[in-house]
Amino acid sequence: MGILEASRVVEIDAPISECYAIIADLPSTPEWQESMNALKVLETDSEGRASLVEIKSDAKVREVTSRVAFEYQPETGMSWEQIKGDLKSMHGSWTLEDLGDGKTRATYALKGDTGRMLGLLIKGPVQDKLKEWLTKDAAEGLKARAES
Repeated sequence: MGILEASRVVEIDAPISECYAIIADLPSTPEWQESMNALKVLETDSEGRASLVEIKSDAKVREVTSRVAFEYQPETGMSWEQIKGDLKSMHGSWTLEDLGDGKTRATYALKGDTGRMLGLLIKGPVQDKLKEWLTKDAAEGLKARAES
């Protein structure tokens, strides 16, 4: 088993409402999150937001596919959990904090169990690089998108 747990915090020169709108627009995520190869919406909630999606991600050693359920916390973030996929388990979150003066602190957090087979490929320095790649990619991608 390989447990992956990582988070990254960025301060963004954009209001919290803009940052939330970007993370809540799941279909556009592959445009600003390089590690996400593709996202397909499978179900939407009563407000028309993607609630179940299939994601293909670059895990550096191979592409992984996950069916992921999302829950929204309007203006303050969102969370997700893998329902089915190549990983044994995975969940994560975005937490947004209003810093005032049109600035936002965004925290991206992931925790997953790669399972035995993928865990054999992702260990040691590879695991550290993967954690950095996934969290930096998401957090810095949001920052770049919101500040552009």
